[in-house]
Amino acid sequence: MAVVRGLRHFLKSGGIIAYPTESCFGLGCDPKNRIAIQRLLKLKGRPQHKGLILIASNLRQLTPYMAPVSKTQHQQLQASWPGPHTWLVPATKNCPPWLTGDHNTIAVRVTAHRPTARLCHDAGMALVSTSANYSGCKPARTARECCRLFGTQVKIICGRIGRQRKPSAIQDLETGQVIRP
Repeated sequence: MAVVRGLRHFLKSGGIIAYPTESCFGLGCDPKNRIAIQRLLKLKGRPQHKGLILIASNLRQLTPYMAPVSKTQHQQLQASWPGPHTWLVPATKNCPPWLTGDHNTIAVRVTAHRPTARLCHDAGMALVSTSANYSGCKPARTARECCRLFGTQVKIICGRIGRQRKPSAIQDLETGQVIRP
């Protein structure tokens, strides 16, 4: 996957990207850029109250959004990462509400998909990761599908998706409840 030259600047200035993840293409942007988030949600037709997932190449990229967790909880995170497991963890008081929606948790994942991890590394930040689709529709699995859906409204990062057939599992770190198997 060729990384976009000037990726960090593009994201910081409100750009939206479509990129391959473990199971499908995702739409992403700088999680701290409220205007980019609003554009992304409008593009998808997704309500803000649902919240969004952040994907990262390492735990350090996620810690600005996560409240401290217990040693046992930290071990749970480490045991499942990197990998296709999204955790709902308590959000920091400073976590932007456009990421958490109506929740006091933030959905986070450290990816094992090398191209996506490299993308986060090169961007120097965690990225928003929501499926590249219109809300409620089947997610795009190729760059060509993303181009058909979103045209020039997003910058498409070409590459192959991973081998996962289903989206990542989502589990609440505090209760253990599996939200999405």
